[in-house]
Amino acid sequence: MESIKVNGILLRHEYGYDPTYGYGLEELLAVSVPEEPEGFVRFWKARYERILGVEPNGQLRDTGRRLGGCKVMDLSYQSTEGTRIGGWALVPEGTISRGLIVGHGYGGRQGPDLSMPMDKTVYFFPCMRGFDRSRVSGIPEIAERHVVHGIEDKDNYVIGGCVDDLWIAVSAMLELFPAVKGRLGYFGGSFGGGLGALMLPWDDRVVGGHLGVPTFGQQPLRVELLSSGSAQGVREYVKRNPGIAEKTLPFFDAAVAMRHVKVPVHFSCALFDPFVCPPGQFAVYNGTPERLRTLFVLTAGHHDYPPAQIEEIRQECDSVSRFFEPLLSE
Repeated sequence: MESIKVNGILLRHEYGYDPTYGYGLEELLAVSVPEEPEGFVRFWKARYERILGVEPNGQLRDTGRRLGGCKVMDLSYQSTEGTRIGGWALVPEGTISRGLIVGHGYGGRQGPDLSMPMDKTVYFFPCMRGFDRSRVSGIPEIAERHVVHGIEDKDNYVIGGCVDDLWIAVSAMLELFPAVKGRLGYFGGSFGGGLGALMLPWDDRVVGGHLGVPTFGQQPLRVELLSSGSAQGVREYVKRNPGIAEKTLPFFDAAVAMRHVKVPVHFSCALFDPFVCPPGQFAVYNGTPERLRTLFVLTAGHHDYPPAQIEEIRQECDSVSRFFEPLLSE
């Protein structure tokens, strides 16, 4: 059992490597953003324009259950490549004036939750292609294998398909609940945080977002560092197949993408994280225009540290609520 003091808190772990990677807060705030590959903006704008032509045919079915004063609905809609996306929605009983798309981590999603409660808000909880209610034949559900599916070709990389799924979740929400137009946000952590960073810069229908411990940042560094998460799958793939993934990964760097964001973004980035390396997380924050970014620093991500963690999560939730409340207000 190893131990390290982070942010004044003693963290114990058995990872076999240092999940701070030797970075303190000052060093993390200085992590650079990789060079943007030629054609990056063109690639993402063209992809976004394509999804605007997709009819989502969104469908909701009342499950009869209730959560936090909302009806729990089964959600489905049509995404790209013939993929039908499933998930859940929480629909208020009364007035609806704003919406939130909620992305999930690489563990998938087994149901809706109200970790970010706001009144008059409809929530969509889509499962990304390959996971849970959106399983697709041929797409692995295991994180380390999912993250390299189609990585040989940037146009067919599964991560791009997952970004499509989020964009079309926005389309489906606006189709089913037009009253949320102009007051629609995004909330995602880890895998969902990285997808949000790739999604937000190009979609002007979303007015802001929260990205928690976001992955896919600083890809060159990400594939060098040991981890216990999906990045380890990419790292091992790159070692087995030198030169292949390098053609794709620069186009899926969340830090590079966030240089182009035009809406406010709230970040929760961790000083210690064995699954998403902190320098990658902070690169996503560092790449965001200063006037648009808000930062909450977590002691650790993907790691339990009670009892301090309980109070830190409460403070984080307050910070995110203060961010979203005026942004999504009428």
